[in-house]
Amino acid sequence: MVKEKNEKISKSGFISIIGRPNTGKSTLLNSILSRKIAITSDKPQTTRFRIAGIKNIDDNQLIFLDTPGIHQAQSKLNKYMVETAYRTYKSVDLILVLVDCDIKSKKHNEIIFQSLENIKTPKYLIFNKIDLIQKDKLLPLIENYSKIGLPSKQGKDFWKEIIPISALQLDGIDFLINRIVEALPEGPHFYPHDMATDQSEKLFVSELIREKAIDLTQQEVPYSIAVLVESIRDGKKNVMVVDAVIYVERESQKGIVIGKKGSLIKEIGTKAKIDIENWFGVKVYLTLFVKVKKEWSKKEYNLKELGYSL
Repeated sequence: MVKEKNEKISKSGFISIIGRPNTGKSTLLNSILSRKIAITSDKPQTTRFRIAGIKNIDDNQLIFLDTPGIHQAQSKLNKYMVETAYRTYKSVDLILVLVDCDIKSKKHNEIIFQSLENIKTPKYLIFNKIDLIQKDKLLPLIENYSKIGLPSKQGKDFWKEIIPISALQLDGIDFLINRIVEALPEGPHFYPHDMATDQSEKLFVSELIREKAIDLTQQEVPYSIAVLVESIRDGKKNVMVVDAVIYVERESQKGIVIGKKGSLIKEIGTKAKIDIENWFGVKVYLTLFVKVKKEWSKKEYNLKELGYSL
């Protein structure tokens, strides 16, 4: 069938957002969607799951996949996280590779460049945080990164395009979205128009709680925290009742999360409750417990129990 000249062409596709920890992947996803879908923190390795954020623009549907930071993984948990990112490579239409505007980070990103060497999916190099670099240093940095030095691919043969942005300041976001739409194939929408994410209610709520817990703790504690929402149910007077458990790996960490006379766990609950209420638009009654699951991040059955399973 021949398309009428004025008939709009609907495009849709999946776009993976990858990069090292703390390059701003989750911030970029939230900025693109103009709403909070993924938790963020200044602590590395905050994102542990593959999270889809759905952007409907005109007649097009863009499904962005936020992924855990890619790094040299040692523990079972970290290996799960890195493998989660790698598994998106061949199931998406485009790959956005986020890097910091820092020449020193080029060497740290070699693990990512090498993992992409034989991937035919179009790859965009995205320079994030351009608000933190002097303008006269940006072009030389882009030129340096355009020659990544892989044996089989070089520069323009590797990247479809190099785009500078600031996810936090929303600089370059509209341009990036337009370039993505241009590159996506025609096709039907995969999700309903009013759907913003593929996360279950329990996972989304557990992530909001974990965000507050890791922000309010220090040293090794944030990396030992997992959250499991045991139930979400309707209470009286249109109140959402949430029961959740914060797991840590040692008894000493349990005391830290609870805080003196329960002060810290109360603060975690108060801040998480605000975010949950803002998202669901209802009053929330949140009950938090803290339990020890010794070395859960190193045990396969514990990881699966807490939702970290491929």
